[in-house]
Amino acid sequence: MTVLDPFRSGLEAALDAPPPGLRDARRFGLLLNQASVGSRFRLAHELLHARFPGRIGALFSPQHGLFAEQQDDMVESGHGRDPLTGAPLFSLYSETRRPKEEWLRGLDLLVVDLQDVGCRVYTFVWTVTHCLEACREAGLPLLVLDRPDPLGGVAVEGAWLDLRFASFVGRAPIPMRHGLTMGELALHLNDSLGIGARVEVVRCDGWRRALRWSELGRPWVPTSPNLPRLEGVEVYPGQVLLEGTNLSEGRGTTTPFELCGAPFVDPWRLRAELDGLDLPGVVFRPIRFEPTFHKWKGESCGGLFLHVTDARAFRPVLTTVALLAAVRRLWPREFAWKPPPYEYEREKPPIDCIAGGDALRTAIDGGAAPGDPALVSFCDGREAGWRSATAAHRLYD
Repeated sequence: MTVLDPFRSGLEAALDAPPPGLRDARRFGLLLNQASVGSRFRLAHELLHARFPGRIGALFSPQHGLFAEQQDDMVESGHGRDPLTGAPLFSLYSETRRPKEEWLRGLDLLVVDLQDVGCRVYTFVWTVTHCLEACREAGLPLLVLDRPDPLGGVAVEGAWLDLRFASFVGRAPIPMRHGLTMGELALHLNDSLGIGARVEVVRCDGWRRALRWSELGRPWVPTSPNLPRLEGVEVYPGQVLLEGTNLSEGRGTTTPFELCGAPFVDPWRLRAELDGLDLPGVVFRPIRFEPTFHKWKGESCGGLFLHVTDARAFRPVLTTVALLAAVRRLWPREFAWKPPPYEYEREKPPIDCIAGGDALRTAIDGGAAPGDPALVSFCDGREAGWRSATAAHRLYD
């Protein structure tokens, strides 16, 4: 593992030099999960409790729960009490996706320490927007302890969300692969959505936009049960589209999102189709696998394993769009879009919520090949426009 710079997360920076809002708060809340760790893998609430004894008034967890125990898509977590701090633990993926007024009562500050994965569909950032709204209404400031975008902060990919298709996997027009940190996203969304909360960000030290997670010298701690490996994070902004189809995205295997397929897929035929496209930075390996749960549980599936050979050249959205177009063309009778519900949306097709609109589904159903203008347009993140839209909120470089 090559380490290019000494690195400190926002959590570590705040412990060394607490900003006034944290230093002076009599009681504060903390939104975290198991990936919210310091350099020696102690959890954020352990470290903050040691630094500010007795001042954590409430803990909050996002989708999948504090320890990423629960699976995807409306598998909710319960509330409880943290044995270490004695603070109540409130799930923000339960009967509600935002903090209730009474949960914030008595707090002087809400601290957020969550690791994002660089993709619009990941729900953590949308949980943060609900927290921003609740904090504004409660007159409570919000402090983000920042963490890097593991995919780096340079490349942008995938269509911006069409607000007609807003859901819990997208509440604002941003690209699928956005290239921002959680702190930058919080600042941008607080302004662009007109929330108007009081937000401060403790920056990471030693992170530049060009740096990827593999260059930080830190092992990957799973942010959710189906992103156990950094290799899965690399492909996720594209492979998450498979959640809107009847193709397995590898849930129920040990390498979710890195592999995909279905019983009707011929791995060799699919590989030949994709190899002819010369997609950058990726090699496809034919496989068979049997999910232990989720789609096609207990059935032998043919498919492909995605090996990223050049992470900087690799384009996850382009790759999965090509894969979907190929499967739809090769097996038109067997391939299908998954019906609702999906992430509390009970009417719109899940693929439209994930893709941020119906253009991808319409183009693929129309037989579009990977070079078709409609698919090319979907993969274009309009990088210059995105840079301009977020210029005021970029904290690094």
